[in-house]
Amino acid sequence: MKFRITPLNFASAFFLFAAVYSWIYGVKISGHQFKNMSTPIGWIFLLFAVVVSFMDIMFRNFFPETKKIWIVELSFITLAAIILLIVK
Repeated sequence: MKFRITPLNFASAFFLFAAVYSWIYGVKISGHQFKNMSTPIGWIFLLFAVVVSFMDIMFRNFFPETKKIWIVELSFITLAAIILLIVK
């Protein structure tokens, strides 16, 4: 199996980094330090990383070409960001 770098690889790496960072340094929300909320938020980021990695594996099975994977995954990330902004 060839190793290919895709946008969802970067997203899962970001979520893993955010999980470890929240476990080590805690979480600040509205300027207040919440040390006891760092563990649940870290687990949520870890769950996001697992889901994004699973989505990456699914997209790799459906689209064998790297160029198509990049287009589909960037479209997926854009759609998710738009939905997030609409709901927010």
